[in-house]
Amino acid sequence: MFQFKGGIQTYSAFFLEALQSLYPDLDYHIFLKHDTFLSTDFSFLPDTKFHFAGIAPANFRTIFFATQIFRYGLWQRPNLIISTHLNFTMAAYWLKRIANIPYWAVAHGVDAWNIDRPALKTALQNADKIISVSGYTRDRLLTEQNLDPTKVVLLPNTFDASRFQISPQPEYLLKRYELTTNHSIILTVARLDRSEQYKGYDRIIQALPEIRRYIPNVHYILGGKGNDKSRIMQLISQLDLQNCVTLAGFIPDNELSDHYNLCDVFAMPSKGEGFGIVYLEALACGKPTLGGDKDGAVDALCHGELGALVDPDNLTEISQTLIKILQGTYPHPIMYQPEILRQKVQEIYGFDRFKQSLKEIMQSELVK
Repeated sequence: MFQFKGGIQTYSAFFLEALQSLYPDLDYHIFLKHDTFLSTDFSFLPDTKFHFAGIAPANFRTIFFATQIFRYGLWQRPNLIISTHLNFTMAAYWLKRIANIPYWAVAHGVDAWNIDRPALKTALQNADKIISVSGYTRDRLLTEQNLDPTKVVLLPNTFDASRFQISPQPEYLLKRYELTTNHSIILTVARLDRSEQYKGYDRIIQALPEIRRYIPNVHYILGGKGNDKSRIMQLISQLDLQNCVTLAGFIPDNELSDHYNLCDVFAMPSKGEGFGIVYLEALACGKPTLGGDKDGAVDALCHGELGALVDPDNLTEISQTLIKILQGTYPHPIMYQPEILRQKVQEIYGFDRFKQSLKEIMQSELVK
């Protein structure tokens, strides 16, 4: 939660903040598999206790982490265990069998799809509640696993509206990337990992030659790092796009909002995203946003209400949609109205809505 900022980590932090805000008088024990210390960037209730498994050697960390949960669960006998990653439900399952402690699980994306491990399937089937971050993930879970539909509820992702706001193009980023205000800038922020090629950043690169025919001054900024970078560099070279693609590398948190405000459109035509907090962050900065129509981006963009949805396997559709967006001709009522985009995404996915939805989930359980 503290030493790496991915989608699940961000969701977990918001989840804990909302839970503590709703129930400040409860005692919380937080178990973190990979962290080794408490970050000063977060504020928590004084009685919250953190347990760090990251101090254990990597080869033994999983068993150390599971043992921590199991030992403290038997000792503390909590009223409820909430696992914000499905893999950790197996320890909770055994605590329920031995000590009758109820447990919930949060399902995000690839962690919840195509599950074939018997132990994990059993843990899911015995969970008292499963919280899904998107309708897409919920539907896949229900289709692929033998689950009681009444146990699976929705709690979509949220974002920090105070961090992501509308502002002019940052001069320092224009200088850094040697761009001007005349450039039409496409942005993607994603991990460049071989296991996450489904995010579709390579499809945008493949679409650039066609986009350049209509928008010669287009420039693509791809933010992120990972072991897929060499493949991407080779693709850029093959298509002779060295002058219109920038691999920005890891973008630190304090520059992320500025990068959204630098671009003219945020695009990630993925086909394996559980939800995609980056879509919300871009929308909060008032930016036209493009996602794939085959995964959780459908939820994030409200089935097209907040942005453009394309077939991530259709290169022509990707290029033509980006051309229209950049030319200002895409037929969408609020695509080019930044303040309305920001207002809409706050109303639907802001933290207040997230907290209210969690309250309703908790209350529905408490009245049973």
